[in-house]
Amino acid sequence: MASSDTYPPHPRATLNRLKARGKYDYATINTLINASPVLTVSFNSTDPSDPFPTALPMIGQMGLFSNPTADPTSNALDLYLHGHVAARLMRLPTTTEGAQGIPVCVSATHLDGYVLALTPFAHSMNYRSVVLHGYATAVTDPDEKMWALTLITDGVIPTRWDNSRTPPTDAEMKSTTVLKVTVASASAKVRDYGVGDERRDLKDEDVMNRVWSGVLPTYLHVGEPVPGENNRVQKVPAYIEEWRKRVNGEGERYSKTVAGQSKKK
Repeated sequence: MASSDTYPPHPRATLNRLKARGKYDYATINTLINASPVLTVSFNSTDPSDPFPTALPMIGQMGLFSNPTADPTSNALDLYLHGHVAARLMRLPTTTEGAQGIPVCVSATHLDGYVLALTPFAHSMNYRSVVLHGYATAVTDPDEKMWALTLITDGVIPTRWDNSRTPPTDAEMKSTTVLKVTVASASAKVRDYGVGDERRDLKDEDVMNRVWSGVLPTYLHVGEPVPGENNRVQKVPAYIEEWRKRVNGEGERYSKTVAGQSKKK
């Protein structure tokens, strides 16, 4: 893929091992982030007495406020995260004039299958993982903040923002901080094939006849909706059912397809 379709290269985001599994293109990275129910956001403390980095589970979506309809498969996007104003990350000085923002590392992983080989040392997993590095700043523009909250909400379940009680109250907006992460570098790593057994094990008749090998396809499954105790809407809205069936179907098809693929030469 042309360099114009990838995030900026950097040694920190370049795979050193199993390089063939590496991907740096907008399409792969943006899609994996947007399809991840939970992102892990890591950052360093600004307190000299606390040497340990912090990792937080957060919800986020890739987008571009200056071009909301930008195609995520062919454009560099920003990552928007939201959280309570009292959260540690949200209280860091991310709006200091002239500063790039707080350096963060964001990661996500999709597990697609357990790969069971003839020997434990050849076991693996099918997965799609992504790591991006960037600078987080607080979104202060009211229009961008509202847009980002809509983006994040609809990133969980499409059209949920319009199908819930909106607009938010002033108190809700004041209690919520939105961070924009400008991506400095990013990479993805993907394993998408079946078992890779050792040649010597394949020649061992005892091992071949005794040990089961194969792939257990694994995917996210969204279950049947369970109404809340205060719910008065008798029928589950179509947009929820359509999303649930699509997510379940896509995950199952992908995991089963890659389980049967041979390793790419």
